Amino acid sequence: MSPSPDVALSAFPGPDVGTMRYRNPILPGFYPDPSVCRVGEDFYLVNSSFEYFPGVPIFHSRDLIHWRQLGHVLDRPSQLEIPGVAPSDGIYAPTIRHHAGRFYLATTVNVTGRGFRNFFVTAENPAGPWSDPIWVNQGGIDPSLFFDDDGRVFWTGNGTGWATVRGLYQSEIDPASGTLLSEPRLIWTGSGGSYPEGPHLFKRDGFYYLLAAEGGTAECHMVTCARSRQPFGPFEPCPFNPVLTHRSRMNIITSTGHADFFSDAAGDWWAVFLAIRYAEHGFHPLGRETCLAPVEWTADGWPVVNGGALVAERMEVARDLPARPLPPAPVRDDFDSAALGPDWVRLRLPAFEDYSLNARPGWLTLRCAAPALDDLASPAAVFRRLRHFEATARAWLDFEPASEREEAGLTVLIDQRHHAELVVARRGDFRVAFVRRRIGSLAGESEPLPIPSGPFEISVAVDRARCRFFATAADGVSREIGRHETRYLATEVAGGYTGVMLGLFASGRGAESAVRAAFDWFDYEPGHP
Repeated sequence: MSPSPDVALSAFPGPDVGTMRYRNPILPGFYPDPSVCRVGEDFYLVNSSFEYFPGVPIFHSRDLIHWRQLGHVLDRPSQLEIPGVAPSDGIYAPTIRHHAGRFYLATTVNVTGRGFRNFFVTAENPAGPWSDPIWVNQGGIDPSLFFDDDGRVFWTGNGTGWATVRGLYQSEIDPASGTLLSEPRLIWTGSGGSYPEGPHLFKRDGFYYLLAAEGGTAECHMVTCARSRQPFGPFEPCPFNPVLTHRSRMNIITSTGHADFFSDAAGDWWAVFLAIRYAEHGFHPLGRETCLAPVEWTADGWPVVNGGALVAERMEVARDLPARPLPPAPVRDDFDSAALGPDWVRLRLPAFEDYSLNARPGWLTLRCAAPALDDLASPAAVFRRLRHFEATARAWLDFEPASEREEAGLTVLIDQRHHAELVVARRGDFRVAFVRRRIGSLAGESEPLPIPSGPFEISVAVDRARCRFFATAADGVSREIGRHETRYLATEVAGGYTGVMLGLFASGRGAESAVRAAFDWFDYEPGHP
């Protein structure tokens, strides 16, 4: 059966009445730029997805700790055309909101060579289907929607490229058509940090509060706040900005920023935000992750995140939001469903004919299409996030390459210039397995291991320092055939805004082929978080 989409990685045992204990990040792995909306006692969370298809994973929870993935918001080409986009282009910083029985998701798509465009989609059910894009003619990135009490709707984003002054801009829009009802106006330039972006407008006790992300997305990241009695300002900055930052402070959770604030049914306020954790000092391969912290309010109406203290991995919060645990995700995906589970994504806009769960029931088959993992294209490959510093991925592969171009295997990838994989291919008269490593313009291969005909197990064991690849040899013993340093899969080496993905792939390496690789199952078994 396909793996459960349930995410149950965050709670730790022993909650007392009136106390919540949980572990940050609440969504470990590549889940940046979180946004949350609440409908009654239900919470819905979305994240950026960049060059991956389908786009914008959407989760549901009733306790903010245990999250179940419902699917993806942008799950068809009419919503998400991203052929050939560069790494970390694609979908940026979505915002989810609910109004009058309908869900709205606003976001930016950056198609390489065509620039940034903003749009929103709507749905009655957060699990979908979601509408085709409704385009909004305001430039910049990171849009957010706010529905005011008087029926007016505001679109807030950052000004970049088109704007004379870098800052946060806002328009009134028609929520049916996306038409601007007012010209974009600069409403705040931030607190003085670089790159003011990621705005969210919300209302509390008669004030309009404006959140911003400043300082870039690394160690200087921070969340700042301002408020006004009017939606277009003037905005008064919080006297103790930033309201959340871990800059210049040693902590396991670091680079905190890009927050969304919301209240629960009891009236308590919370913040979700992105952060990173280092595997080794200075290297974070898992990408930017989603964290959670409580928000309190001062007597004069300013927000205080986590009492002003650093946000920790293990959190204890004096609140009584009942726990709603979910069953643990199964280790194995047997590929016996009609569609891939929501954990799986593909690079850019896929050629759907290269994938099948029907050609060989109970197996995932991938055609050896021309694109390779090195190409700025969409290879015949499926990916899921590496979510732990220590984990093992295994797959059962049946593949008989007919030529030396055809290959299939298991990859650990952050982009097309930074990846390593166990490759099964033909060399002369023999089928072999070897490890190929790519670091920028450098590439190399390990000594090939002969593999007898028939299906066999391939695997990779990842820890904070290395990825170790294994294949089953002729004697039935699994042997390590190559290694790759985990740090070379981190943002500090590759750049960009994503995280490490585990992938199953097939390729003709520049030549089209009808040969298919078949995968019977895939296991993902975490070690330490």
